Amino acid sequence: MGEVWNTGAMDVSKAVLITGCSSGIGRATAERLARSGWTVYATARSTDSIADLGRAGCLLLELDVTDDASMRTAVTSVEQTEGAVGVLVNNAGYSLNGAIESVPLDEVRRQFETNVFGLARLSQLVLPGMRSQSFGRIVNVSSMGGRLTFPGSGYYHASKHAVEAISDALRFEVQGFGVDVVVIEPGLIRTGFADAAVGTIADRSEDPEGPYDGFNQAVAVTTAGAYRNSIARTLGGGPETVARAIEKAISAERPHTRYRVTGSARLFLTLRRLLPDRLWDAMVARTFPQPRP
Repeated sequence: MGEVWNTGAMDVSKAVLITGCSSGIGRATAERLARSGWTVYATARSTDSIADLGRAGCLLLELDVTDDASMRTAVTSVEQTEGAVGVLVNNAGYSLNGAIESVPLDEVRRQFETNVFGLARLSQLVLPGMRSQSFGRIVNVSSMGGRLTFPGSGYYHASKHAVEAISDALRFEVQGFGVDVVVIEPGLIRTGFADAAVGTIADRSEDPEGPYDGFNQAVAVTTAGAYRNSIARTLGGGPETVARAIEKAISAERPHTRYRVTGSARLFLTLRRLLPDRLWDAMVARTFPQPRP
């Protein structure tokens, strides 16, 4: 059996299952928690990509959040060894960029399968075990983009808005069973995230001179620059910054419902809350060119 917490009524599993560990936040979280003595199940679509995490003390599982059988198998594997998944960290996700009209809906569906439906399905799968031991933590890695929207990334923002809504509903529904739901809202994090996001913009239109071509390319440049400019250096952070917040969330006896990570998240979320829509649009227009005929 894995390590346990004593809740006063019974011993409970605190085994941690983390999705999307091949890079960035997931990898940093797995490494940090393993060093701190947690029982960590690090997952990726292929364990070859996370072999080094095994040497760092993690237990490795293959898990594809777009494949129901894969998710069932991973959760069952943890439950057979630990009794239950004590902590689920829903981290797997990516950014899909491009003007709303220009992004093929098949790509949008893949985005939601990864960022939203996989998160929801894994939560469904681990909850019976959490309820049976009257304890659990579900940590959903959202983004400051789940509370605000920048043009050119509407589908990504929509997926993260969905994560926020699901988390709020789920928190209320499972609290009585001893399960806490926590949302992590990173701001600018220096990982390969920006490069992957920029890569999704290429060849958005069958016509390279289409109405959004210039806009999409400008979004790519702006997105890449946002992770490398002085604001990112001053108000951003690395993946270990998010890993630290996740450890805090799962260690606290009574965790916050949300953790804003980095100064950029706190700054932009405060601005969005204070500015009326038109003023927000005007501010955004200073950074993003508006598509025109």
